[in-house]
Amino acid sequence: MPYDLPALCRQVRRDILTMTHAAGSGHPGGSLSAVEILVTLYFDQMRLDPARPEDPDRDRFLLSKGHAAPALYSVLARRGYFDPALLPTLRQLGSPLQGHPHREKLPGLDCSSGSLGQGLSIANGLALAARRTGRRYRTYCLLGDGEVQEGQIWEAAMTAAHFALDNVCAIVDDNGVQLDGPTRDIMGVEPLGAKFSAFGWAVLEVDGHSLSALQDAFRTAGATRGRPTVLLAHTVKGKGVSFMEGQAGWHGKAPNDAELAAALAELEKGGSHEA
Repeated sequence: MPYDLPALCRQVRRDILTMTHAAGSGHPGGSLSAVEILVTLYFDQMRLDPARPEDPDRDRFLLSKGHAAPALYSVLARRGYFDPALLPTLRQLGSPLQGHPHREKLPGLDCSSGSLGQGLSIANGLALAARRTGRRYRTYCLLGDGEVQEGQIWEAAMTAAHFALDNVCAIVDDNGVQLDGPTRDIMGVEPLGAKFSAFGWAVLEVDGHSLSALQDAFRTAGATRGRPTVLLAHTVKGKGVSFMEGQAGWHGKAPNDAELAAALAELEKGGSHEA
């Protein structure tokens, strides 16, 4: 039975807001921008079985922008990897839902993450392992647009192209805003498409909040041979909550009681526009 992806996106957004509110900390802005990407991967694209989280033939996912953990935790819970009742324990002492994903604490994680710039290198290693062992799984890696200011990302981009890792798909959550302000003002990364293309990647530009566009792009990536693929997913920081959208101040700040109530009310009225 197909999943109701728009309804799942709304649920994940509610989870992100309530989790960070309960914790009194966290990163709602970049979690909200990645919702459609993660929902499309886990509920439509990736080959996985929550009952067998260590299946050697499963597709792999790397959250290189580890601060977006609330979005990933919600998706894993709603996909059946663990009880959603755990979600309000985000960042609490002893909770498996740590501020950044810890592979040994939670089923469904393929690596620990948090230090920016490392995920694509790990994705390459997993993809090379698949080739050497004859496995056919694909490896997906979600990057932030601020994160691609890291030099290691471009070393990994060069490596993936050199080894023709067509089982690697990177996704850049291109929301244009990082911790200290607009990405273009901190350290401009454009033109990202031309840069990845020059490094030997297939480049797909996509509306990162359109479920149908993401589905098409992931299918195209899966059919690409001889080189890795990157999806430049154009998104909005804080998507779905008008007073958070595009605001650097919501990169790492939890909503208070009044802000949570306003945000949840807006989502109930259809404040997010998944299509």
